[in-house]
Amino acid sequence: MWIRLLILFALLAFLTFYVFQGFKNLGKGLWLGYIYVALSVLVFAWVIYLFNVDGTSDLAKSYSLGLTLTLLVFGLVALPFLFLEDIGRVGVGLYQKFWSESKSFQLPGRRKFISQLALGLAAIPFGAMLYGMVRGKYNFKVLKYDLAFDDLPDAFDGYQITQISDIHSGSFDNREKIAYAIDLINQQKSDVLFFTGDMVNNKADEMEPWKDLFAKLDAPDGKFSVLGNHDYGDYVRWESKEEKAANLDRLKQLQQEMGFNLLLNESTYLEKNGQRLALVGVENWGRGGFKKAGDLTKAAEQVGEEDFKILLSHDPSHWEDVVISDPYHYHLTLSGHTHGMQFGIEIPGWVKWSPIKWRYKYWAGIYKEAGQFINVNRGFGYLGYPGRVGMWPEVSVITLKKKANV
Repeated sequence: MWIRLLILFALLAFLTFYVFQGFKNLGKGLWLGYIYVALSVLVFAWVIYLFNVDGTSDLAKSYSLGLTLTLLVFGLVALPFLFLEDIGRVGVGLYQKFWSESKSFQLPGRRKFISQLALGLAAIPFGAMLYGMVRGKYNFKVLKYDLAFDDLPDAFDGYQITQISDIHSGSFDNREKIAYAIDLINQQKSDVLFFTGDMVNNKADEMEPWKDLFAKLDAPDGKFSVLGNHDYGDYVRWESKEEKAANLDRLKQLQQEMGFNLLLNESTYLEKNGQRLALVGVENWGRGGFKKAGDLTKAAEQVGEEDFKILLSHDPSHWEDVVISDPYHYHLTLSGHTHGMQFGIEIPGWVKWSPIKWRYKYWAGIYKEAGQFINVNRGFGYLGYPGRVGMWPEVSVITLKKKANV
């Protein structure tokens, strides 16, 4: 821990010193530089305090790290402009020293325009990340998709699904906003509701203050869920294996109390007018060090090959690595996990970008491979950085269509 804090401090100190030079070059704007330095010192002192005093809240830690990240981004955006200008200044000084008649090394002054450009551009993500912490994390969006299938049972033509994912209840700090989101979900009046994992950050008791709200979620054909990597408590130092197991048992019990039918490598059927869809739910299966408790073969052992199948699987890498090539044809997979990194740029029909794309090929929205669809939900909550920028919290509404009727 201390080594990481020292590295973080060194980076923040370097950036703060360097960016302050840009503020100094603004003349009357120097007071902004002093505010920036003071804020950097206060935030880092807060981080040290929170992570070295017992009993501090996870929420406070989250905000301290969020502010630290915001300051780092400001510095990292401004740095290249100021640094490149300094390289040019040093080059001019060396030229004067070795090739000019004066033979003296003198650095030319910084240009005010470069400082204005660097700090102005840095202010854009700085302001966006502050907005993301104050408003963006609860800027819920309903994203609607129509998906057509040749072999969809006729009775399910027009069948509507609502999917939410990655609640991360341990991060919430505004009951009114969560109540609004629950109402928004119910307003969609979908036939069925699916939750695709990560109900908590680490511990089951994080959900206790919110369970009455999530119990209000309603769908006539039921509410179904699976576990995500955070639900197992793998990122906590438990006193014993028994304590960790009890935590998972309590989380499962909470899901039942809220009306969710938790699918643990198992399946069920949704029936309508004598026809049915197979619903398969696997435990978490993730690439890159994440838990691989998901067993697709076991989960689908009661399902027929000819059935129309919907799969709930938290991590989209499972779809990429296992599901697409499985002998069974999974018509629609619903996942989450990526959060869209909680940061990105998205203009529907024009651009969809986030740094998370460098880790996950399928990271947000609808994809189709080998005649099979996946929807990767951007997540309901947030984790780590206590905000969202561009990748807003999502409620997915998917309508199944019979291709012949489209």
